[in-house]
Amino acid sequence: MKHLTSIGVALIALSIAAVPSRGHEKHDHQSYSAGEPGDPSKPSRTVEVEMKEMEFTPFRIEVKRGEQIRFVIKNAGTEDHEFLLATTEENLRHAEVMKKHPHMEHDDPNGVRLAPKKTAEIVWKFTKAGTFEYSCLIPDHRDYGMTGRVIVK
Repeated sequence: MKHLTSIGVALIALSIAAVPSRGHEKHDHQSYSAGEPGDPSKPSRTVEVEMKEMEFTPFRIEVKRGEQIRFVIKNAGTEDHEFLLATTEENLRHAEVMKKHPHMEHDDPNGVRLAPKKTAEIVWKFTKAGTFEYSCLIPDHRDYGMTGRVIVK
């Protein structure tokens, strides 16, 4: 009986440990809608993006298909903010998941979450033409207009 109790406790522990990953199960990026992670050792154009309460500067960035961009992202605000590059539809879906898991950590080459006064870099190669967005998916930030556009020609 003691052995069965140990097995039951182990199964419960395993099921609880698995729960946090469920909130992000569809966050598997075999490919990215906006292109692919860039190669930091290759030349790229640098674009500085500033995040602060409910806005990105610049709001609109134009790039050529095949161009590699080194985004230097700075949080000039007083709250945490995110930069996540994807399609509008993908960001809307991800925003819904973030409402359920607001402190979710991201480990994606197309996004970063920054504390106030912090800076990070993302190198991205735009292999597909179209309109993409960068957005802050922390609950309510996107709803208050914290988005920007990348137009790839």
